[in-house]
Amino acid sequence: MKTTGFKKCIVLSLTLILALTVGLTGCGGDSGGGQTTAPGDTLSGTLDIIGSNTVTPVSTRWAEEFMKLHKNVNITVAGPGSSAGIAALINKTTTFAQSSRPIKQSEIDQAKANGVTVVETKVALDALSIVVHPSNPVSTLTIEQLSDIYTGKVTNWNQVGGNNAPIVILSRDTNSGTYAYFLEEVVQKLIAGKQDKTLQFSTRAQLLPSTEVGITQVAQNANAIFYSGLGYVTSAVKTLTIKKTAESPAVAPTLVTAKDGSYPISRYLYYYTAGEPTGLTKAFIDYALSAAGQKIVEEEGFVALK
Repeated sequence: MKTTGFKKCIVLSLTLILALTVGLTGCGGDSGGGQTTAPGDTLSGTLDIIGSNTVTPVSTRWAEEFMKLHKNVNITVAGPGSSAGIAALINKTTTFAQSSRPIKQSEIDQAKANGVTVVETKVALDALSIVVHPSNPVSTLTIEQLSDIYTGKVTNWNQVGGNNAPIVILSRDTNSGTYAYFLEEVVQKLIAGKQDKTLQFSTRAQLLPSTEVGITQVAQNANAIFYSGLGYVTSAVKTLTIKKTAESPAVAPTLVTAKDGSYPISRYLYYYTAGEPTGLTKAFIDYALSAAGQKIVEEEGFVALK
């Protein structure tokens, strides 16, 4: 679990586009100090990556490293949310939609109607972590208890073994792929093998624009609870172990438990493109999936595919 990713990512505003450039003075060996293109490097052009706030730190690192290798490539990254990224792909205004949830069939249909054939690439894994204040005595919750908290059925920590204090429910906003994933996989808990689609977030849930804000608020509020991508978790908060059912073992969110599937709230992170990646687009995807690219995934606190 990473403790420095949060400090780095806090500068990433929800709507800020990170214009990532290379060739800074002093970095190269030519007389002007600029970085030179490697012999035989024919890659050039511009890539746009828009979407998930969760995936943004990894995409940013990939973009930085890729541009160091290819001087004539420019890449911009923005993290307004998975839904916004997919909408941009449908509207043909981005190269990649980065997403922390699978694309919906309705979005695929919208894309097709606009002449876009959506292609999915899994780029990383994540263990969606449930975080509370370090002083909170609760250490384990079941999926059912999480659902009861986030739907407002359970309102006091003493109902789940904690202090006599009201639960402050923090959530990502509705543009977030993490919000959609948590709604479907946790809030709408499985009953007899089927999701209970009638269950929705409590009106008491505070919707937040980014994961960074949620981590900050939990660190400052002894009664708060939030769900966060593993790469954003810091030592300022406490992660809970989660049980799939009351009889299941309690499992912590880690690289190992996400990869082996034992952690019950694990998920893939995605890139979506308009058609099969070719040329520069394929070169960037290939880099993201390479050993070097997947090493960056783990350096940012997420889970490599390999």
